[in-house]
Amino acid sequence: MQALSPYPIGKKSLLKEIYEYERSETLRGFLKTEFEARVARAQFLMGQNNVDALFLTTEPEIRYFTGYLTRFWESPSRPWFLILPQSGKPIAVIPSIGTVLMAKTWISDIRTWSSPDLEDDGLTLLAETFKEVIGPKASIGVPSGHETHLRMPLSDFDRLKSLVPEMNFGHDNGIIKSLRLIKSEVEIKKISTACEIAGRAFERVGEIAKEGVRMDSIFRAFQGLCLEEGADWVPYLAGGRGALGYGDVISPASIDPLESGDVLMLDTGLVYDGYFCDFDRNFRVGSCDPKAEYCYQKLLEAVEAGKQVARPGYTARDVFEAMDKIVTGGTGIGDAGRLGHGLGMQLTEWPSLIKGDLTELKEGMVLTLEPGIEIAGGGLLVHEDNFVVRPGEPEQISPSAPSSLWEI
Repeated sequence: MQALSPYPIGKKSLLKEIYEYERSETLRGFLKTEFEARVARAQFLMGQNNVDALFLTTEPEIRYFTGYLTRFWESPSRPWFLILPQSGKPIAVIPSIGTVLMAKTWISDIRTWSSPDLEDDGLTLLAETFKEVIGPKASIGVPSGHETHLRMPLSDFDRLKSLVPEMNFGHDNGIIKSLRLIKSEVEIKKISTACEIAGRAFERVGEIAKEGVRMDSIFRAFQGLCLEEGADWVPYLAGGRGALGYGDVISPASIDPLESGDVLMLDTGLVYDGYFCDFDRNFRVGSCDPKAEYCYQKLLEAVEAGKQVARPGYTARDVFEAMDKIVTGGTGIGDAGRLGHGLGMQLTEWPSLIKGDLTELKEGMVLTLEPGIEIAGGGLLVHEDNFVVRPGEPEQISPSAPSSLWEI
């Protein structure tokens, strides 16, 4: 697939867009030009790959082209569809309950039906729309690779194909992945804002966590801090505690109280205007075992090593290997499976910082560097920070971590 510049609209137009955006009274949403640029990039790649239309069914893809932001996706009862033809604006084919909100976006062609409908949940309307906007023997691209899914019943997808038998539904040739890998400056601003909010909440952990306080109470209170500091919601929070680290980095809160000498880890993915941050901080309750402090220093060293190769032209594997050399001696052995990932509208996005990912890093990618290390005789420590790939050294957008374990 042919490479594409992130901004075909031109540097002057982009700078004008950013200037207008930053001067606006609110940083919520995007200017229309942001969506027009996304559509233009997609349609260019569609032409290069002989894709007549993209068929999108998931929340991030639909939001990427429309700006349609709602938590109603938590309900699995209704399917939502977006058609992006090779020319023209996207067409929303959605349940009627979403009409008012979709009409607030830049999308003007909104076609609806009453859903849920157990016999025909939008399929006839969807098929009629395909027939109207693209040719009868059109090639329709559906995101089909790693980290994708089809958010509609498979039986309905089969029925849809039977309603337009001459159309070919196939792979989108990685178009959506290539677009979302590189963030615009206004997207980066939202991710950075989410990081700033989380940073302020982490600064206040001493208000809610101390010896004797239960982990479930700390989790609830920390989410409150995030909301107080400006988060829209906190979809992800994990953590752990222990004198020599913790057992894993994905567990929900336990009822165990903090004890003197514990290391406490909190890892949050809060959302600001539809964009995530994803980083953690480690704290010590009073004095801790010297082995824990030593391993924390190794994690900081690993992040620094990863930063040196988190630059355009290197690969995701290069970043993994640089950090893995510090935390395992280069063995590549670790239960987490990777040492970081992409970040944006989802908590985790492409690429994965693993040995097998040869994704080339490009300016505008947002990455988490997330090395972990096992503590002899105990559990593990994990440290995570967020960065933007820039022409030189990457730009850190999560606040700088303390040079030693944060004492509470």
